[in-house]
Parts: sequence; C-alpha cells; structure tokens
Amino acid sequence: MALADGEDEVKQHIGSIALVVADYDEALAWYTTVLGFQLIEDTDMGGGKRWVVVAPPGAAETRLLLAKAATPEQSAHVGSQAGGRVFLLLHTDDFWRDYERMRAAGAEFCEEPRKESYGTVVVFKDLYGNKWDLLQLAAA
Repeated sequence: MALADGEDEVKQHIGSIALVVADYDEALAWYTTVLGFQLIEDTDMGGGKRWVVVAPPGAAETRLLLAKAATPEQSAHVGSQAGGRVFLLLHTDDFWRDYERMRAAGAEFCEEPRKESYGTVVVFKDLYGNKWDLLQLAAA
C-alpha cells in the first residue's frame, strides 16, 4: 500500500475470533484437553457472563474467545458457525504429533489424513460439530 509522506505503515491483526458455545466450562475443558490449547483468560463479567480466551500453544496473535450463547438465535448457531463448511484452520509444525495426540484425546475426525499439494491435512469436528482443518503446510 502506497503511503503519503509522513504516514506510518498500517499494522493490524485479528486478535480474537468469537466462537459461540453452549457452556463455558465444557468448551474450555474440550479446547484445553483435546486440542491442547492454553487458557489465556477467564474473567467473570457478572450476570453469568465470562470472558474466556484460549489459544494454541505458541500462538502470538490470534486467539479464540469462547462466547456462551445468550439468546435462542445464538444457541441455534452453536456448532454451525460456518454452515457446515470448515470454519477454522489450525496450522501445526508437526502434523502427525498433533493428529495422534488429538486422536488419543478423543477428537472426532471426518476423514483420514491426506497429502495435498499445499500440505498434510485432516478435517475434524469440535465438541459442538464445527469443522476445522488440522494443517501442516508443505515446505516452500
């Protein structure tokens, strides 16, 4: 992007992605146990609302905000945030290490792992049915 004289370069990143869940504690347990995510924050906001943030180990920027459904409309979207498509892509530096750990922890895989031109990938579902890719990109 061309900048006018004296303008600073714009720097942005996605800090958190909100994931609608049915229950804070069950979601927190699943993401930390099955996916091995780290708990970043769990703050009581009052009135039954919490600010619950998790992230994959080593994640520097993007985190997952576990947002409990508070209305019937929100509840209807639990497990279907992307309408049945893959919603999130979890990149890894060691596909087989993470695949085997997740499998042993009870992750539900939708297929067998496969090699593609872009890397090694498998689709799995979270505890509510949202689809994810576990992906190790091919070396450039």
